[in-house]
Amino acid sequence: MAEFSRRTMFRSSALAVVGGAALLACSPEDGGLLSSGSATPSGPGGAWRMPAESARHARTFMSWPPLDSVWKGQDGLAVQDDIAGIARAIAEFEPVTLLAEPAEADAAQQACGSGVEVIPIATDDLWIRDTGPTFVLGAGGLAGVDLHFNGWGNKQQHRRDAAVAGTLLNRLGLPRVDAPIVGEGGSIEIDGEGTLMATESSLVNANRNPGKSRADIERALQDLFGVSKVIWVKGVAGQDITDYHIDSLARFADPGTVIISQPPEGDDVWVRAYDQAFEVLRNETDAKGRKLEIVQLPEPDPANLGQRGDSFLSSYVNFYVANNAVIMPRFGDRAADDHAKGIVADLHPGRTVVQVEINTVAEGGGGIHCATQQQPAV
Repeated sequence: MAEFSRRTMFRSSALAVVGGAALLACSPEDGGLLSSGSATPSGPGGAWRMPAESARHARTFMSWPPLDSVWKGQDGLAVQDDIAGIARAIAEFEPVTLLAEPAEADAAQQACGSGVEVIPIATDDLWIRDTGPTFVLGAGGLAGVDLHFNGWGNKQQHRRDAAVAGTLLNRLGLPRVDAPIVGEGGSIEIDGEGTLMATESSLVNANRNPGKSRADIERALQDLFGVSKVIWVKGVAGQDITDYHIDSLARFADPGTVIISQPPEGDDVWVRAYDQAFEVLRNETDAKGRKLEIVQLPEPDPANLGQRGDSFLSSYVNFYVANNAVIMPRFGDRAADDHAKGIVADLHPGRTVVQVEINTVAEGGGGIHCATQQQPAV
């Protein structure tokens, strides 16, 4: 949660090969790759609606970080171990499909085990929440929103990742909803009952949506995800690579209940962002008119984490809600880890809470939610 991480190293790639067919990766401005069918947004409460993450999933998608990525040497092997651990944990509760660079598909399969399906789709990194499609449901079934990933506001070049949403939808034979804005899956949080939360710093930002006002972007979000109310918090621009995604700050535990990540005192930039978000949320109502209940989830004490980089993301709220489970991080501050697990368990009755060590993923400025994307059950 600080300066840019290793993910800010620039790289490029050219070609994805899927099922024997070469698929040229388009630039973010071109909107990526068209799937076998395309669709358009339909307006609030219209044809498309994004369910809450807590709704039933058909499966979870993940992405394997290739060894020719920004993760080099031992870091590359360590982050692959983290991704394999997350995949295995989720696979205990629902199917997991992992996208992997074709040349590394066998290694990924060996690391994840037979309980995880590996498919050969070229990727640049592990952050499928941001690079992959964001799935929505409608009268015609399932579709995927392509938010035109552009390397978090052109901070990095991700030629292969820019094509992941379209490539995956094409492989699945699903309609591609062509978003009129640029963003990432981690920049939105939805309760499934008409309310969406977002940070202005991430979406109302010229590095993604030049010339668009907050009202323009809000209308697009309503159209894309079938919501009637968008709650904006300020966030922080330019301090981390995502410009402070909402999924590291505040999440819906249930409609009407928000769990917010409370940073340790002394980290002034993040404390100010937290204070502003807390003040907004505690005075807000959701789309149903309910006053929001705010639950604070303290982050661990950095002094208890050992030697960590400036970009280490110690946010417990970057968890993933799977079928009958919540998969959340364990950072090594035993008291804080246990306390966080208890809060999350209380807020998700009937779900098993599983903690997974993700220290290398966290060093890259992300977490479990960033590394996963749910496909809703139809």
